[in-house]
Amino acid sequence: MRIMYINNDGGGFADFINVEEGMTIEKLFKQKMPHEEAHDYLIRVNRQPVPKEYVLKENDRVTVTPTKIEGARPVSQ
Repeated sequence: MRIMYINNDGGGFADFINVEEGMTIEKLFKQKMPHEEAHDYLIRVNRQPVPKEYVLKENDRVTVTPTKIEGARPVSQ
């Protein structure tokens, strides 16, 4: 099954990839970003946030965007 995968971490890239039928968004994240924690990213499918149990469908568009930018300082209150 073919989906669009967009990784906005670092330079970012977009490409069509093939995934197995029944793959969840959680499994895809672990496969593509094995050394990262999901809570550090905004993970969307077709521009909508989804639960980790979401089962990917043909032509879904997956976007992975970091919520923390390395080197950025927190805003002082």
